Amino acid sequence: MAVQFSTAVRNAALDAYETAIGASAILEIRSGAAPANCGAADSGTVLATLNLPSDWMAAASGGSKAKSGTWQDLSADASGTAGHYRIKDSGGSTCHEQGTITATGGGGDMEVDNTVLAAGQQFTVTSKTLTASGA
Repeated sequence: MAVQFSTAVRNAALDAYETAIGASAILEIRSGAAPANCGAADSGTVLATLNLPSDWMAAASGGSKAKSGTWQDLSADASGTAGHYRIKDSGGSTCHEQGTITATGGGGDMEVDNTVLAAGQQFTVTSKTLTASGA
């Protein structure tokens, strides 16, 4: 039997995630494949940089936690195809999460309005949900 946790424990773990990263996290949208792990050096080109809202994730419920507020860059940094993202602390120095990007409905770790960016274009994250394991 796999380890299982109550919904309360899963919600608490998810809420601690946002607290650990901190308010005003930075989201980088990058080209190419993600590095092997968050501790590895950045890879690809930064296509968009988003300063996330101070309360950037909704309160966990039912063992899941979704983005809160608008995650948008009004002017993309560079042109290219989004390959992965990294969420960093407010100083932009420590990667705390990375994952795949797909267009809305594509099933990636993060879904966006458009995966092919042009410098100066508006860019929006449409969906981002974390689900705790152990259900």
